Amino acid sequence: MLKGLGGLGDMAGMMKKAQQMQQDMADMQEQLENVTVVGESGAGLVKATANAKGNLTALDIDPSIFHPDEKEVVEDLIMAAIKDAQAKAAAKAQSEMAKITEGLGLPADFKMPF
Repeated sequence: MLKGLGGLGDMAGMMKKAQQMQQDMADMQEQLENVTVVGESGAGLVKATANAKGNLTALDIDPSIFHPDEKEVVEDLIMAAIKDAQAKAAAKAQSEMAKITEGLGLPADFKMPF
C-alpha cells in the first residue's frame, strides 16, 4: 500500500510501533502499582514494602529493636529499609521497561523519566 512512497512506509511502521510502545508503557505503569518489593535492613529486623513505582505501602519493625537508648539506630534501620525498597522498586520498573523497549533499538541503559 505504501510501496511507492519510499521512506514514508518505514515512517508509518515506526509511528505504529511508537503508538504500541506508548500503550505498553501506560499498561506497565498501571501494573507497577500492583507489583511489590520488600527492602530490609538489620538482618530483616526492619522491612519496608513498596510498590514498583517506589511508593511505600507498609513498614514492619521487629519489636526487639525498641530500646529507648537506641532511637537513632532504629531510625537508621528504618531509613535503610526504605532506601532498599525504593532501589528494588526502581530496578523492577527498569526491568519491566526493558521488556517493552528491547525491540526498539534503544540503548541498554535507556531510562524513562518516571
